[in-house]
Amino acid sequence: MWRLLRQIARAGIPSEAPPAADDALRQQTQDLAREILHTLGRALAIRVVDAGSCNGCELEIHATANPYYNLEGLGLQFVASPRHADLLLVTGPVSRHMEVALRRTHDAMPRPRLVVALGDCGCTGGIFGEGPATCGRVSNVIPVDVAVPGCPPEPRAILQGILTAVQRNVHKRGLG
Repeated sequence: MWRLLRQIARAGIPSEAPPAADDALRQQTQDLAREILHTLGRALAIRVVDAGSCNGCELEIHATANPYYNLEGLGLQFVASPRHADLLLVTGPVSRHMEVALRRTHDAMPRPRLVVALGDCGCTGGIFGEGPATCGRVSNVIPVDVAVPGCPPEPRAILQGILTAVQRNVHKRGLG
């Protein structure tokens, strides 16, 4: 036991150096926050639906809430009810069991509705494609405004997809 403690004391606590400040990311996040608040005048409420994914995309969605990306600081928040949501973020290929639930969630959202399909499975059906157990891509079930490819997409791509959906909605409604 003492030998192990001496070895720990000699080695110390190894750790990595902190990452350098990313000015480009900082500017991009400030622009994103400004755009969302200018467009909506309030926070953007997001409802996430896992329609049959492997949870890789969900892990990256959770990473957007960490201090590095600071989702809440950008004026984005996750909500539990589709009735409070402005944007629907859908991951995975839509399984046959989730088809009706996804349609009901989409129909329960107030207008204007924004939908972002996330990951290769949400965009194209991925390795699952279409078959007896899956409807394939999200756009086969509900209309999609923006598709964010990747397996899984990185948090920066997720945030960019959300901003793209908001911007397209603004231009479509003639508010921009």
